[in-house]
Amino acid sequence: MYKRILLKLSGEALMGNQQFGIDPKRLEQYTSEIKATKNLGIEIAIVVGGGNIFRGVQAEESGIDRVQGDYMGMLATVVNGMALQSALEKAGLFTRLMSGINMEQVCEPFIKRRAVRHLEKGRIVIFGAGTGNPYFTTDSAASLRAIEINADVVLKGTRVDGVYSADPEKDPHATRYSSLTFQEAYEKGLNIMDMTAFTLCQENKLPIIVFDMNKNGNLLDIAQGKRAGTLIN
Repeated sequence: MYKRILLKLSGEALMGNQQFGIDPKRLEQYTSEIKATKNLGIEIAIVVGGGNIFRGVQAEESGIDRVQGDYMGMLATVVNGMALQSALEKAGLFTRLMSGINMEQVCEPFIKRRAVRHLEKGRIVIFGAGTGNPYFTTDSAASLRAIEINADVVLKGTRVDGVYSADPEKDPHATRYSSLTFQEAYEKGLNIMDMTAFTLCQENKLPIIVFDMNKNGNLLDIAQGKRAGTLIN
């Protein structure tokens, strides 16, 4: 179904049932899902958030400057990227960690052509440090990197099985959408991604699929063209 995908994972997803940090069991589950998808011959890029360690938007509440807090959040995404890279390599997959902020001892700087070449050689590329700029979320980074590497789709892995009319964890009457246009999602005020990320995908005709990453086999099903989650196109 897809030749090249960009998988967006939230930092909170890596916590599993913990209150903080990285759950080894959740990391192992995600690694298994990614490996099964990679075995189909699909090129995979990943953007991971840092909310399980630090969120820039929470910085101001603790008296930290917003810009400083955002950079702290970017470093948290690199920590998660290193953990994911280690887990994937332990499973026998070749990976490269690339960062929007230069830190040569830890990872490569993001260079578009180099990232594409890694993908063409069959390596999984993990993008850390967001866009490298404050005031941009990792959703925006996922959209931007997907466009830069010419990905076919953005797969946003969450803990719910798609986009709902309301928060399904709070409203038992919330209904799930199987598909939406960008315009419909905008008019309904659905909180799929932040507006910058959403607009980038819309303007570049890049589809988004929101799905439950915690359900075994979901990522593999989507990669094979089976319907799961919500498609925004």
